[in-house]
Amino acid sequence: MTPQRIVHIVGKMDRAGAETMLMNLYRNIDRTQIQFDFITFTDREGDYDAEITQMGGKIIPILANNPIQRMLKLQKFLKRRPEYTIVHAHMLLSNAFHLLAAKGAGVKHRISHSHNTNNGYSNTAKKAYEKWALIVNRRVSTHKIACGELAANYLFGTTKDVWLLPNAVDVENMIKVANESQNYISQEFGDNNVKIIQVGRLNEVKNHKFSLEIAEELKSRHIDFTLYIIGQGSLEQTLKAKVINKSLSDNVKFLGVRTDITELMASADYMIMPSLHEGFPVVLVESQTVGLPALVSDKISTEVDLGLNLVDFLSLESAKDWVDNLLSSRYSEPTEEEIVKALEINGFDAVTNAQKIAQIYVSL
Repeated sequence: MTPQRIVHIVGKMDRAGAETMLMNLYRNIDRTQIQFDFITFTDREGDYDAEITQMGGKIIPILANNPIQRMLKLQKFLKRRPEYTIVHAHMLLSNAFHLLAAKGAGVKHRISHSHNTNNGYSNTAKKAYEKWALIVNRRVSTHKIACGELAANYLFGTTKDVWLLPNAVDVENMIKVANESQNYISQEFGDNNVKIIQVGRLNEVKNHKFSLEIAEELKSRHIDFTLYIIGQGSLEQTLKAKVINKSLSDNVKFLGVRTDITELMASADYMIMPSLHEGFPVVLVESQTVGLPALVSDKISTEVDLGLNLVDFLSLESAKDWVDNLLSSRYSEPTEEEIVKALEINGFDAVTNAQKIAQIYVSL
């Protein structure tokens, strides 16, 4: 039997939140019944491309100079490929263009998937684009999925008729890796001090500027620590220059894109996420799965807290408050059984969610 092929529109399959969530589903779905293909908008290789190809998926680059050209090329491609009866778009406001292309190509089932609660736009022109894109998403999508209620309300204005699909992780595998990696950072980098990690793209919304303020405050209190910044992005060189200017080179390490995120989290003491806004960060589900305490911005949805006493929310008013929290040692380590139960109750198990998304596709 030939598997049903679902085409996902993602931009690029790098190690980021929505993309990692997709890979967790892809790894656990019955690929004899359903296969994933991925439309990207770059000719550069994504972090997951090789694994996707190995599992039988296809990477389909569509290159264009602007969103309109991209939309027209996408429409032309989909017209030539009538076997794609389901298009699943993951790029928030940009979904509007991709849904219009799919509709123009006669694709019957057009899924818009919300992975965020905000887009960060503030100026008048971008606000006008946001308004248009929200209208198109709501009218042109035939089905709607969101990672949580806040993400649903942002893109669709409601949770009614929206499938809520939490950003799940491979619980069993992560716990196994974590149990084997308690001393990973010490062995990898030789550090035996307070180990803090931040995972995410090096762009403005992740607020690494504030992270460096935290590092300055820790250093001013003569705390022996290392901040590991994991990810890549447009602000990398700017942030590295700030580290040098602030005399933090001995305390801040840029690790780039990594394949050992679970090992790093399992052997760290704390995670920080001072983001200006987020949807439903998969990495915070992962951090709780390995028992890592996380201090996060109050701009992040409280839906991400699994009730394991591992997540604290703070405002971005003062780096001193963040350091006070980090040094308070108020976190208690949950048992493995408590972690598994919390993930199952809250719907974050990738095996279960892969079955749910398969049922959605089959029902269309």
